[in-house]
Amino acid sequence: MVDVTLSEEEQVEALKKWWRENGRAVVAGVVVGLGAVFGWRYWTDYQSGIAQQASLQLAQLEQSVANANSDLATTQAKQMLEKFQGTPYAVFAALNLAKVMQQSGENESAVAQLKWALDNSSDNSLKQIMRARMARILVGMERLDEAEKVIAFADNDSFKGEFAELRGDIARARGDNAGARAAYQQALDSGVSSSVMVQMKLDDLAPPVGG
Repeated sequence: MVDVTLSEEEQVEALKKWWRENGRAVVAGVVVGLGAVFGWRYWTDYQSGIAQQASLQLAQLEQSVANANSDLATTQAKQMLEKFQGTPYAVFAALNLAKVMQQSGENESAVAQLKWALDNSSDNSLKQIMRARMARILVGMERLDEAEKVIAFADNDSFKGEFAELRGDIARARGDNAGARAAYQQALDSGVSSSVMVQMKLDDLAPPVGG
């Protein structure tokens, strides 16, 4: 579903695009048999309408986030979380809400939204993105042990470089330059998307003793 060469943001967009194109079929597949109870025409009209509403509201939410309209984006995201519970649209709403909260300096709330999204998503690739975002916030809050636990569950080779970079950030924050160097080098060797930034981090570390 997701191209391993895409950046984190591009992978989120790819996942959302896939859901918009295939979501109705997924929903219909899950509820096979409900037509016998509610009537096929009623059900197809209903689920089609819900998918259209959710897709439109998600697009509006993303526009508000892009416009840095945090108040409107927060309201829209909370409405989606309530209205579309149990669907991937609610997960994407939580991701957008976490982004708004982080930009507003509400890091604790951002972490809470990411935890909720992680618990309510069934897509493994998306979960890795959530873990990476959560770990970055936790590192910024100097909650290094928590960040380390979050990325300990990473199990997707597509994000190997990103998680290696995070391990480097954690090691550097602890003053473990040797560990940071090793992790950053692993990130580069794994083809991390932010290779320029990782190289800068690596170059910024003090050279090893005797090096």
